[in-house]
Amino acid sequence: MSSRLVLSSLALALLSTAGSARAQQDFYKCIDERGNTTFTNTGNNKGCTKIAVDPVVIPKLGPPARSASTGPSGFPKVDNTTQKARDNDRLRILEDELKDKEARLADLKREYNNGEPERQGNERNYQRYLDRTDRLKSDIARTESDVASIRSEIAKVQ
Repeated sequence: MSSRLVLSSLALALLSTAGSARAQQDFYKCIDERGNTTFTNTGNNKGCTKIAVDPVVIPKLGPPARSASTGPSGFPKVDNTTQKARDNDRLRILEDELKDKEARLADLKREYNNGEPERQGNERNYQRYLDRTDRLKSDIARTESDVASIRSEIAKVQ
């Protein structure tokens, strides 16, 4: 057995018996004729020396104290008027964001022109025109998804 494994075993044994009466017993470090180190609680072998081990004490902790301003999970409570004000602010922000996204969506749809946007001067190459058309289509889909998400959040607030 390697000395590192033996040391690990000893550490586990000491920790597991720390709270019991066995932790007060004597422990011995033994080195055999090959140089292998072992730890035992009996020093009857040749080459054993007594070692001092202080007992490990692990305090038991009780549940944390709750104050009157915390909820069941430890989060602070908020009075109804403060929460109502926060909800109103959130609703106003969501409505402003919805208005901006709907305006952006209308602009994108106008530019997309039902899949046939007007060609721009830098689009002499037809592939550039097709790339812009694809980009507009994906921008419209993403913006529609954003609008639906914002409407869903507004419904949760109300």
